[in-house]
Amino acid sequence: MTNRMIGIVPKHMTERMLRSPLSRALREKYGRRNVRVIAGDTIKVMRGEYSGIEGKVEKVNMKRGSLAIEGIQREKVRGGNVKVEINSTNVVVTDLDLDDKLRQALIQRIHESEKRNLELGNRISVVHRSRVRARLKEERHRFGEEGRRYYRKKAACSIILEG
Repeated sequence: MTNRMIGIVPKHMTERMLRSPLSRALREKYGRRNVRVIAGDTIKVMRGEYSGIEGKVEKVNMKRGSLAIEGIQREKVRGGNVKVEINSTNVVVTDLDLDDKLRQALIQRIHESEKRNLELGNRISVVHRSRVRARLKEERHRFGEEGRRYYRKKAACSIILEG
């Protein structure tokens, strides 16, 4: 994303900027590496002045890609406190807020598809992979680089259909 696009970025791209990595326990539980942060998630700050602090997300600023976290404030010069917004890339999600049924269904659906892909990947035999490599060598020798690209696409399709 370039600076020119900052004011006109589509919503699906701004949501991409609001993703944060999951903790190891959540990664193993849900089979995902990162997730879009919403208000109510519990996170831990990993970088910056406030590193090590855990708290709930109070507000998500989609335009800046930053989060206002419960308990992280700084004092103003003239008195009073201001919430400090932290970039979503500097935090780790330690607990998900699954009150929203749509979010819960999305995470479960993605987890199911990941499991299915892993099972499909394990069913592809090692013998078949070696046959594909041998055929790639043969095609490259016979047709050059173009033949190799064509067969690679064809082999990928046959692997998916076989599983």
